[in-house]
Amino acid sequence: MDKKDLRQFIRMQKGQFTTAQLEAFSLPIIKRLLAHPRIKQAQVILMYYSLDDEVNTHEVINELAAQGKTVLLPAVVDDTRMELREYHGKQDLESGFFHLMEPVGKVFTQYDNIDVAVVPGMAFDSRHNRLGRGKGYYDRFLSQIPAVYKIGICFDFQKLPGIPAEENDIKMNEVL
Repeated sequence: MDKKDLRQFIRMQKGQFTTAQLEAFSLPIIKRLLAHPRIKQAQVILMYYSLDDEVNTHEVINELAAQGKTVLLPAVVDDTRMELREYHGKQDLESGFFHLMEPVGKVFTQYDNIDVAVVPGMAFDSRHNRLGRGKGYYDRFLSQIPAVYKIGICFDFQKLPGIPAEENDIKMNEVL
């Protein structure tokens, strides 16, 4: 399958479940994420504010911020770029570029300070390749911070034996 077909396949897989079921599937993943040594030690964490069909990160974001960690969320700037903004609470969110909830807080540019990036994906494989939604935002951004430890998170049905990978596709260090 090519990337387009794989995205369609995963969308069909996700469509078999209700939002409530996906939230229930999210709980053990988020529990593992919170217990992860890299997350526990990190002071600055790049997260994402999940869509309804992704591993639900809403509460973990609030919990990490409450622990005093600097939580960064991406905001889409235009058709090719995203920037990071600090998150302090739900008051920092509003509907953004693709009608996604995005942060409106202070822009964060000290990329060398990011300890861990938690990254969504349509699918991941055993070699830690990531299949995104097809716009390349994360691959372009993550290429700017190659030393950052990258954790992909997904549901079990999003783990595939293999994903077509290209030179510009950024691999994860691990996948939960």
